[in-house]
Amino acid sequence: MKKITPICLLLALTVAGCQSDEQATNQSPTQNAEVIAQHKQGLAKQLSTSYADIEQTLKSQITDQNLTISLSTLLTEEPESSFTQQMYKADTSIRTMKGVSDYTDELLEIRLADKSMVQEWKDGMSPLFAFEPKGDDESWQYIEAYDIYGQLHQLDAYQMPDVPVFVVDNNSAKELKAGLQAMQAEMQKLGQPAVLQSEGDATQQAEFKSTFKSSSTAPISTTAIKKIRLADDEEPWISGKAEVYAIVTGVNPSRDEPTLDLIEMPYLDYDNTDYYPNQIAIYWSRYRWGAADMILMEQDDGTDYKELAKLLVKVAEEVLKMIPDPEVQAYAIIPQITGKIIAAIPDGLLVNDDDYVDVYYTLMQDTSYVDHPGAGGNAVATFEPLTISPTRP
Repeated sequence: MKKITPICLLLALTVAGCQSDEQATNQSPTQNAEVIAQHKQGLAKQLSTSYADIEQTLKSQITDQNLTISLSTLLTEEPESSFTQQMYKADTSIRTMKGVSDYTDELLEIRLADKSMVQEWKDGMSPLFAFEPKGDDESWQYIEAYDIYGQLHQLDAYQMPDVPVFVVDNNSAKELKAGLQAMQAEMQKLGQPAVLQSEGDATQQAEFKSTFKSSSTAPISTTAIKKIRLADDEEPWISGKAEVYAIVTGVNPSRDEPTLDLIEMPYLDYDNTDYYPNQIAIYWSRYRWGAADMILMEQDDGTDYKELAKLLVKVAEEVLKMIPDPEVQAYAIIPQITGKIIAAIPDGLLVNDDDYVDVYYTLMQDTSYVDHPGAGGNAVATFEPLTISPTRP
């Protein structure tokens, strides 16, 4: 059999992926959600029957400290396997359907569901191979998983299994970063110059400095998140770590238009845990009246980030259009924008939409909030005003 080099394989699969991408753009969001679930189901079954071929690769990569193996690693280690080829095609298709192809080269990974499973698996216990079902996770009755013989098993959706389970999944941190970048780009196309507050992104930092260049020599008034804790991150075990982000809503200081900013919160992995990020959440020069709301969201598998961006901008703009003189209602407008966004999200995207976690209404400039509960009681956070002065010569 002729050996296929990784480079040739990538070129061949890219062509195949582009063909499937073109088909994906003609499908509705609901159809795309169905396809994503089918891709992952097919990969889980293929992996189960190919386990003998990739067992050593998995065991060389998976440890207590690292429960995942990426698509790129499998491409390097097992470039000729049918599973690798199928996985690459699926990854290309999923990135297109989620609107993030321009912001990440891969999404899919294989993840051991919990570190408690590592030792038993390495001691010889046969694993199962599962995937995240389609639809709203609150409606999941069970999780489908395949054993190494390709036989189907049903696992409890909310109770961690007592056998090793590998999950075919997206790298949630990579997806969220790419998704928020896609949202920001889409908002800018729609005339909404959203700021994305993301850690370690040089491009984003340059854009941020450009946004505030007119006031580069004046102090910047902000509000920072000093501590935050979630009672429930809305994540079943199969979904892994939570990936939480925030949408800050308000009104533009110079125009009767909404201001929507995005906050990546990569540290907020688990519920019932205190985090101390000291992360800036609100830059007050971007908002009118010294008041803003903050919606906490948890990324789910079905999100189409471009569609989410369009939805946010559309809903916020529609609220302002219904108010003839925003100055009369002043910052009372902001909760109306926030409420409409929260109401619209469950109906606006793919079947398994981002989970609404909680909301903070009317956060005020120059105001401290200590152990402040969100409106839904699911989040407790401490906010403090922070003035950033220009760098001294």
